[in-house]
Amino acid sequence: MLPDSYSSPLHLPFNRTRLAGCFNLLTPDVDPGGDGVLLALQGPNLVFAGSPEQPLLPATTSALPPGKGRDLFLGLWQGQPLRLRILSRELSLPPGMSAAGLTTGRPHLPLEMLSLGGLGLQLNHWERNSRCCARCGGVLERLPGEWGKSCRGCGSTHFPHIHPCIIVIVQRPGEVLLTRKADWAPNRYSLVAGFVDVSECLEETVAREVREETGVEIADIRYIGSQAWPFPSQLMVGFRAEYVSGEIRVEEKELEDARWFALDALPDLPPRRSIARYLLDTCLGR
Repeated sequence: MLPDSYSSPLHLPFNRTRLAGCFNLLTPDVDPGGDGVLLALQGPNLVFAGSPEQPLLPATTSALPPGKGRDLFLGLWQGQPLRLRILSRELSLPPGMSAAGLTTGRPHLPLEMLSLGGLGLQLNHWERNSRCCARCGGVLERLPGEWGKSCRGCGSTHFPHIHPCIIVIVQRPGEVLLTRKADWAPNRYSLVAGFVDVSECLEETVAREVREETGVEIADIRYIGSQAWPFPSQLMVGFRAEYVSGEIRVEEKELEDARWFALDALPDLPPRRSIARYLLDTCLGR
């Protein structure tokens, strides 16, 4: 069960702090062999047998189908080798096995399993997209002790890509600016967010995204915290800002709606596992 609130963004799901003391991230070249345990993912879902409270599977299990490619060694879970198995999205799970969504939160997964599943998603995304050199098209080989890779042809090195994004809570007296996309659940709203552009600092991105999506000008931009968001490889950097001027003008390519909400009449908000909700709860004193 997820807590009702988090004392710090460090403790949000998907951040590696959640794994301290139970998981040691290593690299595939130091796989010690032996059976260990499996982290099984099917798309953004964690596959488990029995209870979602204990979703890791014994490596010796015969009920779990083979994965797409070889199992990938990630590190040590409570001293045991832990490997990632990726199952086809089209695969029907065998009887007795279920899947829990890392983004939907149903059924509930322990916090450390959310972070471990997110790490597996992100590293699998890197593995699938780092087979050939972006410079010359040559074959990439693993760097010892790294998740990075080196090109066999030109010698260039490549490392997992992290994509920085901002997310910001904009306030004016008694109100908060919220937005929604057309494919979200009815009455679900969140905060302005977007990717950092070339040559921008984070604060410039905050001001630009708010202006582009809503037509509003802001000031007093302040950093609050961040969250790893492995869908597939974002780093969400959270800010708060104060309204200065402008009437809302919705950018219809991005959004279905944007509006000011009174603090005592808020719509459905993002789940507590997200930095969007952390910003709302922290800055609004919820």
